Amino acid sequence: MRKAKEERIRVMLADDHPIVMTGFALSLERPDIEVVAQARSPAEALEQFAALQPDVLVLDIRFGEQLTGLDVARDILARDGAARIVFLTQFDQDSLIKECYRIGARAFITKDCDPEELAAAVRRAHAGELYFMPRIAERLASLSVQGDASPQALLDERSLEIFTLMAEGLTNAEIAERLDVSSKTISNASQAIKDKLGVQRAADITRLAVRYGLLQP
Repeated sequence: MRKAKEERIRVMLADDHPIVMTGFALSLERPDIEVVAQARSPAEALEQFAALQPDVLVLDIRFGEQLTGLDVARDILARDGAARIVFLTQFDQDSLIKECYRIGARAFITKDCDPEELAAAVRRAHAGELYFMPRIAERLASLSVQGDASPQALLDERSLEIFTLMAEGLTNAEIAERLDVSSKTISNASQAIKDKLGVQRAADITRLAVRYGLLQP
């Protein structure tokens, strides 16, 4: 019995909704899987991961704080490239899905999943493999064929930062002050961004940012 217990996959959960997290913890318990910790904030997730070194981290994306699950994953993977991370979230914008896999996550699972699907993702992640929900795999395949029209794909890092501030409703002068550049520089950059993305109205910019996960609805 002791040997079987030691061979169980040690899973840590991180989500800022305790009731939701507890539900997933209960549904994940299997003969080969045990939940060893539950974190409620990005800081707590980083602290507990470092202390416990779980086999798999199941991580939400949004925490209602400055840091996100993506920040947590980047930090952990920068220190340990072999870390096994599964994202479990209610947000499923194409750009978010791509970013999760790009930074090194092993799976992207939506919270309306069947518990068996989450358990399968944990097992595959633990084995060092990627796991794709069928509908997520179909969407990624479609993006590959049709091309990615997201701001993340079309803009460089600086332009994406400006675009996000535009979507938040900041004026050119406010963006210039925030980034410590001239208003003319931002004015030129913002027009170039609008032209590249094919949007001009402020409302359309905000909607585009929400659609691709750059701004919370």
